[in-house]
Amino acid sequence: MPSVIVAGGGLAGLAAAAALGSAGYEVDLYEARGFLGGRATSFPLAPASDQSEVIDNCQHVLLRCCVNLLDLYRRLDVAADITFHKEFSFIEPGGRISILKAGGLPRPFHFAGSFLKMRCLGLGDKLSLARAMLALQRERTTRADLDQITMFQWLTEKGQTKRAIDRFWSQVLVSAINEDLDKMSAIHGFQVFWLGFLASSTSYEMGIPNVPLGDLYGSAAWQRFPGVRIHLRSGVDRLGADGVIIRGEARTADYYVSTLPFEKLTAVAPELEAPQFAHSPITGIHLWFDRPITTLPHAVLLDRTVQWMFNKDGGTYLQLVVSASRSLIEKSRGDVIALAIKELAEFFPEVSRATLVKAHVVKEVRATFSAAPGLESQRPGNRTRLPNVFLAGDWTRSGWPATMEGAVRSGYLAAEAVTAASGKPKSFLLPDIA
Repeated sequence: MPSVIVAGGGLAGLAAAAALGSAGYEVDLYEARGFLGGRATSFPLAPASDQSEVIDNCQHVLLRCCVNLLDLYRRLDVAADITFHKEFSFIEPGGRISILKAGGLPRPFHFAGSFLKMRCLGLGDKLSLARAMLALQRERTTRADLDQITMFQWLTEKGQTKRAIDRFWSQVLVSAINEDLDKMSAIHGFQVFWLGFLASSTSYEMGIPNVPLGDLYGSAAWQRFPGVRIHLRSGVDRLGADGVIIRGEARTADYYVSTLPFEKLTAVAPELEAPQFAHSPITGIHLWFDRPITTLPHAVLLDRTVQWMFNKDGGTYLQLVVSASRSLIEKSRGDVIALAIKELAEFFPEVSRATLVKAHVVKEVRATFSAAPGLESQRPGNRTRLPNVFLAGDWTRSGWPATMEGAVRSGYLAAEAVTAASGKPKSFLLPDIA
């Protein structure tokens, strides 16, 4: 079978390698770092210690509508390591909780019962939400300007109340797309909301890995693919149609797949061009307390900087997430931790009585590209001007925003392009649920 070199061990590279490996190709994947997963990975808190606690760089979640990411987990035989949750707790400062979950009505009305009971929204907010959801369902296939306007512009056009925007639309979409509503293309907001909330009564269910992210891509998973060889701490320094350079050594294959970030591609592959999109950051805040703070598995935190709380260990270790976290980038580690504890105490009173044992802050300054209006036409496809070199990555034209699902889709699409170029086309990409 043909040979393939994959540059980069993030989700796009892993998806391409798994797909091609399952089709019998000989695949060598080269990753510059000592671990796989790219921005969706884990690492030891104290690298010098053999007993160090392993933490995720930031809590990554998926929804049931992420069918290709779930397919990759099945290929790697780690699907059982994902736990799905059917309830979302929306907490107001002061501690009042509203629950969002699907009811017995058929879609798209499966959330009607929950919305009626959500105390964090008033009647006017709920009526405006209902109107917007019906409009979204109608306009998603008929409106031609969704990539030219922001999601905030569309919501304003539909008469959404400020509280509906702040406490619902923003909480859902900013976390999913990692961009503020007034910077986010409406086409991305439509897609995430349609697939995640309206297309199916179960597609909203949230999957959270119950192992460190890095364990999902461990060596045991790759034993299922004898033709795939993983090379860590082996970054690709140069890539072209005639081969790659890795630590000064030339390596060749029949085909090459680059999954490098767009900001690094041209330096490594001078014959290729990449768009220079803006980035949007994510900040993960890890807090360990001397006592349990909450029994909730996770929660949406309203009206504050911190957007999500995830309970990682019986309520004593909490991970907080701030998407599109530009306001935190210039803050010191101490200021970020102080802000997080101050806000957390407004939702969970036990924080004020607890002692902080340790804390860690991870700022992913280049977490994703900024999903601004007008960018879809600039995202490149998987084929390049070099007939045996292909692109993958969540910034390529995957059909999704910059998410884990988008990264996996891009890897599968690149793998399909390789098989087509070899004269034996195969399909790996699963269609969206609707």
